[in-house]
Amino acid sequence: MTSKIGFMQGRLSPIVDGKIQSFPWDNWQNEIILAKQIGLSLMEWTLDQDRLYENPLMTIKGQQEILILCKEYDFFIPSLTGDCFMQAPFWKVSDQFMCERLQRDFLSVLNACSKVGITLVVVPLVDGGSLDDIEQENCLVEFLLEQESKISDLGIKIIFESDFEPLNLRRFISRLSDINFGINYDIGNSSSLGLNPTEEFQAIGSRICNVHVKDRPVNGTTVPLGDGDANFPLVFDLLQSHGYIYNYILQTARASDDDHSSVLTQYRRDVEDWVRDSGS
Repeated sequence: MTSKIGFMQGRLSPIVDGKIQSFPWDNWQNEIILAKQIGLSLMEWTLDQDRLYENPLMTIKGQQEILILCKEYDFFIPSLTGDCFMQAPFWKVSDQFMCERLQRDFLSVLNACSKVGITLVVVPLVDGGSLDDIEQENCLVEFLLEQESKISDLGIKIIFESDFEPLNLRRFISRLSDINFGINYDIGNSSSLGLNPTEEFQAIGSRICNVHVKDRPVNGTTVPLGDGDANFPLVFDLLQSHGYIYNYILQTARASDDDHSSVLTQYRRDVEDWVRDSGS
């Protein structure tokens, strides 16, 4: 079970500029070592638009270092959260030149992921990346359909985190094949939106390929697990009943005392308990 529980990159590093999530430029290598020390062997990479092409994932030297570290520590990086796509979404840009530049960035990220064994790429359709109208949705979907053979050749599956209501999300994801596209289910985001987990799973349960574990109150921000409105026992029961076999990524609240290792260890145990209690 522990082998399927991972953490969001940066959760084992000091908070930078008050941001709950950002790439840990000064500590990314050390995070792998720290993670192994607390029994975690799986991590989701996070990529920002700022300094995009300086990120180690995007450089040949960095890719080589990632592969060496993963081999040395028996560590796995199966997924990436593309905060860069949310920060600079090509589907919301009216200028054609800028749109095409951001689309090239999108494909460059997918190509880089394929170099280090990342097979799941989370595209956040929330906050700055939220789809505001059908024109933006069509821009995104049509581009992905045009690039689907390339996405498939790279061995990548694009998975979406969304603020859609369940039936609207089902309508959206049905436009894309289940072979190359799926859903990233964020427990905290759903609780913040006040969504009913049972209705969500009825609509899109079969398309979920990755889970972000966090807690948020309705209309609120990330809080420690159990302090928000997420119904974890119900969600894990629903995951089990839908045959979920994929990973659980701790995208949890940061430690108030900077002891991020201890907090992440406790959150890992919480997930283990919920999974065990669900019968998975």
